Amino acid sequence: MTSFVDIFKIPELRKRVLFTLGILAIYRVGVAIPIPGIDAGAIQQLFKAQANNFLGFLDMMSGGAMGRMSIFAMGVMPYINSSIIMSLLQGAHVIPYLDRLAKEGETGRKRLNQITRYFTLLLALIQSFGLTTLITKIRLGGDMAVVREPGALFVFTTVMTLTAGTVFIMWLGEQITEMGIGNGISLMIFTGIVDRIPSSLNQMRRMVFELQEMSLLTALGLGALILVVVGLVVWVETAQRKIPVQYARRMVGRKMYGGASTFLPLKVNQSGVIAVIFAVSLLSVPVTFASFNPDGEWAKKILGVWNQRAMWYEAAYAGLIIFFCYFYNSVQFNPMDMAENLKKWGGFIPGIRPGEPTADYINGVLARITLGGAVFVAALAILPDILHRVLNTPFYFGGTSILIVVGVALDTVGQLESHLIMRHYEGFSKTGRVKGRWFNVGSGT
Repeated sequence: MTSFVDIFKIPELRKRVLFTLGILAIYRVGVAIPIPGIDAGAIQQLFKAQANNFLGFLDMMSGGAMGRMSIFAMGVMPYINSSIIMSLLQGAHVIPYLDRLAKEGETGRKRLNQITRYFTLLLALIQSFGLTTLITKIRLGGDMAVVREPGALFVFTTVMTLTAGTVFIMWLGEQITEMGIGNGISLMIFTGIVDRIPSSLNQMRRMVFELQEMSLLTALGLGALILVVVGLVVWVETAQRKIPVQYARRMVGRKMYGGASTFLPLKVNQSGVIAVIFAVSLLSVPVTFASFNPDGEWAKKILGVWNQRAMWYEAAYAGLIIFFCYFYNSVQFNPMDMAENLKKWGGFIPGIRPGEPTADYINGVLARITLGGAVFVAALAILPDILHRVLNTPFYFGGTSILIVVGVALDTVGQLESHLIMRHYEGFSKTGRVKGRWFNVGSGT
């Protein structure tokens, strides 16, 4: 408790925390503002029926904005999709211009971020048009429509509103990242998930005591499972493979340097929640294209398959998560550069020759530990659907939600602790530093 009080004793840190909370409050207000012309009862009925399907998952990622069809209904998905495409283009080295920008330091990074913003605007226009077209053609219970008066004017104003909402969210997230605490985009997703926890607890209570659709023993078992999953997530998120590094003695002037022993920490789950968010964004692409013509046979098949969450869909979802775990490492982690830096400063791994053999050894270790972390994250992501099939019981606290909440919380607390320790205050943990990971959803770092 004392450590949290210390946060408000430091003027700069207090300003950052209050600024972050203020921006998040603005975001949550925008989530509650509906788009004009939408039947609130119809849209709630639609998303209630799709709570355990892909549409419900997109609603979770938007912080409940899509379920209300608010001005922030598109959420951060266009921004994340834009970031994915930019990362893929840089990783594949297909555009020399992007490669040059990536090597230009801070100036190149700013230019890449600007290109990502422009691409986000384009994707927001496309996805908002598809979503608007889809909701204008949805009918519930016969003549019950989601849109009261569909027409060209409604489509135009809704597309512009949704696009502007996405751009505004992107700007809010960047403000938090630059002047607040934590990563803005990640914190927005975090607050949207946390906001759903009270309603999920209430729904579980109703199922046990009022509707009697779930036994008390089952509810207690799910609660115990949630605690176990949270513990495993914290364990995996903070797990490291420590590679020993020895520095040779060297004479500089009249002083002897080196001879120290240290270690190179490699996290088991380097990508954190980035791989999950990227996989969800990629899976939403077919739904976006199908929404342009929801009455077509091919579109109905795509929407039906995505909503049914078939086994092969879960396999594709898990496969994409594993792929993006490795892809993230390949883009953000260069074993050859690390080996060259170790060689430059007189460091070496005992039993491994400097240079390329060291790079191969680091790459092999990273590949092995990444496999374990990627499989764990993939299994966690499909856990709710497995429980729903086996126990025929809804799992309101999805594995992906827990992973995002725990990951973002650890990273934010880790950054707060860094500010406290830098100013000679005691950290949150009495036994050591909080091993959070600072990541950026937008740039993937």
